[in-house]
Amino acid sequence: MSNSEQDNSVDWARQAYAQLKQKQDQRKLELEQKELEKKELEKKELERKELEKKELEKKELEKKELHDNASTQEILESEPKLGKFDQDFTWSAMILAAQGKDFNQISIDEIDWLSRLRKGLEETRKGFVTELLDKLGDDPLTPDTLDDLETLLLRADSGINSTDKVIDSLRRKLNEEVVGAEEGIKFLKEELIAILEKPITNSGSKVLVPEKGKLNIWLIVGVNGVGKTTTIGKLGNLSVRSNYKTLIAAADTFRAAAVDQLKVWGQRSSIEVIANESKNTDPAAVVFDAISAAVKRESDLLLVDTAGRLQNKNNLMDELAKIKKIIDKKVPNANVESLLVLDASQGQNGLNQAKGFAKAADLTGVILTKLDGTSRGGVSLAVSLEVDLPIRFIGAGEGLRDLRPFNSFEFIEALLADR
Repeated sequence: MSNSEQDNSVDWARQAYAQLKQKQDQRKLELEQKELEKKELEKKELERKELEKKELEKKELEKKELHDNASTQEILESEPKLGKFDQDFTWSAMILAAQGKDFNQISIDEIDWLSRLRKGLEETRKGFVTELLDKLGDDPLTPDTLDDLETLLLRADSGINSTDKVIDSLRRKLNEEVVGAEEGIKFLKEELIAILEKPITNSGSKVLVPEKGKLNIWLIVGVNGVGKTTTIGKLGNLSVRSNYKTLIAAADTFRAAAVDQLKVWGQRSSIEVIANESKNTDPAAVVFDAISAAVKRESDLLLVDTAGRLQNKNNLMDELAKIKKIIDKKVPNANVESLLVLDASQGQNGLNQAKGFAKAADLTGVILTKLDGTSRGGVSLAVSLEVDLPIRFIGAGEGLRDLRPFNSFEFIEALLADR
């Protein structure tokens, strides 16, 4: 983003900040009013229970209140806060403005996410972008500069094919005209976005969301250790906050801890987890029960945790095939997605996992996790180009809200945020 664009956007950002501050204050007042109303209702209910002297009913009420009702303070603490009017806010606001957002339409949640995404890509930026910008300076691009860029892209695990595509495009442009540093960065952004956008466009769906009015089943696959169970918990929280009725099926029955972890995540977001505590439970049987529960409850989304054995194990693929057969039989009209969870820090090993699963598991998309703390964020480009899979969600932190739908423009702007 050029200096002139930044200067023109400061006023817009200030208006956005003022608007969000007003919204936050109004939100606090609304919650405080609701708290007063809730306390009044609780008082009346308690009086009724005391008169009726039904101790059992009173205990059930308290149990339900503890489960369903958070205090105003708890709600406020769980929601993102409007920070200072600083560089992070201004950058995030300008990214939203560049996508055609009006300052009256943006939310604190959007600003908060963009700020965390930028911070989450800091290690990749340090290992790739900062060095690139130092080499570029303000001088026009040269063949030597492109050689340096090629090395940096490969070091960020962008993959040979995607790196070649970017460098070849830049060389052709350089052969046609003199390319200044600013124009070179702009062209680089366009090329990187094009790589990420192609599989998304080919999928026919810009953003993956459950379709209302029918059951959506998302099979979450991936090897152990990539954050699959945690990702399901975050996906569940995101879907609930987006007003989708959600269930979770604990079908990774070969790892007892996975079931316990899912139950904890489910409690945090008030999502029911369908599980079977028996030993050697058939994963397909859990999915069968979960589908029955989802249909009965008219759920919008069923998230299925699958076993996390290595992708070259035939029995894992056989289990996935069995699960899909049950889905086809019980709910043939369901929307089914197979999403692979990849740990960005694994770089080329993660790319190999994607290639292995894509052949055997009929993948429809990727969830990229653990972007924070790694210098290998370029693996997103390799997955998009070499495996032709759309990146659907990305995780850039350990918090409950640190998983969001993937946006290629925001991702590349965050990756190259220092320019």
